[in-house]
Amino acid sequence: MATSGTWRRPLIRVTGGQSQRSAPQSYMSDLSSVSPLPLVTPPRQKILGPLHEPLFRSLWIAAVISYIGTWMQNVGAGWMMASLTMSPLMVGLVQAANNIAVFLVVLPAGAIADVVDRRKLLLLTQIWMVLAAAALGILAIAGLVTPALLLLFTFLMGFGAVLNDPAWQAITPEVVSRENFAAGIALNSAGYNVARAIGPALGGLVIYAAGSGVAFLLNAVSFFGVILFLYRWKCQPGRTWLSVSHALNTMFEGFRHMRSSRTTRAVLVRSAVFSVSASALLALLPLYSHCFGSLGFGMLLGLFGLGALLGAAIIPYLRRMMSVDALVASSTAIFAFGTYAAGRWPSFSALSLTLPLAGIAWIQILASLNVAAQTMCPHHMRARAISMYLLVLQGGFALGAALWGGVAERVGVEQSMEYAAIGLIVGITATIWFRLHPVPVEPNAIGMD
Repeated sequence: MATSGTWRRPLIRVTGGQSQRSAPQSYMSDLSSVSPLPLVTPPRQKILGPLHEPLFRSLWIAAVISYIGTWMQNVGAGWMMASLTMSPLMVGLVQAANNIAVFLVVLPAGAIADVVDRRKLLLLTQIWMVLAAAALGILAIAGLVTPALLLLFTFLMGFGAVLNDPAWQAITPEVVSRENFAAGIALNSAGYNVARAIGPALGGLVIYAAGSGVAFLLNAVSFFGVILFLYRWKCQPGRTWLSVSHALNTMFEGFRHMRSSRTTRAVLVRSAVFSVSASALLALLPLYSHCFGSLGFGMLLGLFGLGALLGAAIIPYLRRMMSVDALVASSTAIFAFGTYAAGRWPSFSALSLTLPLAGIAWIQILASLNVAAQTMCPHHMRARAISMYLLVLQGGFALGAALWGGVAERVGVEQSMEYAAIGLIVGITATIWFRLHPVPVEPNAIGMD
C-alpha cells in the first residue's frame, strides 16, 4: 500500500513542466513567523485541476491501485484469522498487530522524514512492504500460516506502513502546484475512499475464488506502480544520512512545540478518545460477519467504505452548516449507534444499513482530525506533527482492538460492542475542554483510514 492518508520539504511551484523550490527553512526558525497552510476549500470547477498535472496524476493513479491492494490485504488477514481461530482476542489482535508498530517507529519516522531524502525513504518502505506481503502470500498458499505467523507478518506490514506514513503525507506539496494544493488534498481523500469501497469487496471475491494467499500476492503487486513513480521521480535530492544526535534534536524540537501548543493538545486528546472506542466496530467485524462467508465479509467492509466515500463528498456542505466540533460530536454519536447496532442486530440486512451510516460518520471525524493535525504545526515541522498524530490515532486503534477483543473473549461480542458504544458517547464530553479549532478556519476535505 501507499498507506493510509494524505501529506516538508520546501514547497515547489510547477511552471511549464519545471519545478522550482523555495529555500529550506532552518529547523530552529521562529515558529510564530511561519504562515499556516491555505485552508480554503477548492472551487468546484478546480477540484480536478491537480489531475491535469502529470506528476500528481501519475502518483494518484498508482496510489489508488495500491490502496485497493491494501484493503484486499486487510480483508484477507482478518478473514484468515477468523478461519484459523474464532477467538475474539486473536481476531482483535490482527488490527492491533497492524497498528502496534506506531509505538516503535512513528516518532523517529517523522523526524527522519523532515530531514532526509523522502524519495529514497519511501522506496525503502515500499519495497519492505512488497517483500512482507509476498512472503505471507506464499506461506498462505502453501498452507503454512498459523495465527502467530499471521500476526507476525501483519506486524511487519504495519511496521513498513508506519515508517512510510509521515514521509508519504509530507510529499504532497512537492508533487502538486501551490494553486492546486487544496484540490490535491481533496483528491487524495477521494482516491483513498474509492479504494476503501472497492478493495474490500474485490478482496472478498478473490478470497472466495482463490483464497487469502492470492489476495496477499495481489497486494504485493499493487505496490509496483508507486515504486515505479518514485524510481522515476526527478526531485531535488535530500540528505541521505542522519546522525543520531540530529535525529534526537529534531524530535525534541517537535516535542517542545507540541507541548506548548493548545491546538496540538486538543487534536491529540480528541484523537485518542475517539480511536480507542471506535476500533471495536472494524476489529470485531470478522467475528460477527463470519457466517456470511468471505464474500459477505468483503461486501460489508465495502459498504462501510461506500459510506465513507459518500461522507467525504458531503463534508463541505456539512461544514457550512455547523462548526467542526459540532460535526465531530454529532458524527461520533452516529458512529456509536452504528457500533451498538452492529453488535445488537448482526443480520446481513441490518449491517448493510448500519455500516454505510457508520462509514459516513467515520470520515467526518477522521477528516476533521486530519485537517487539524495537518495545520497544528508550521510547515517545516509537518512530518513530525503528523507522526505524533499517527502515534495517538493508530496507537489508540491498536490498543482498542486488543482491549475489545479481550472484553469479547470474556463477555461476548455483543456486550463488547455495547461497551465500546458507551465509550464513544462518554468521549464526546472531551469537546467541552478540547476544541479542535479555537480560531475560525475552513478546512479541506481530507479523509484518513
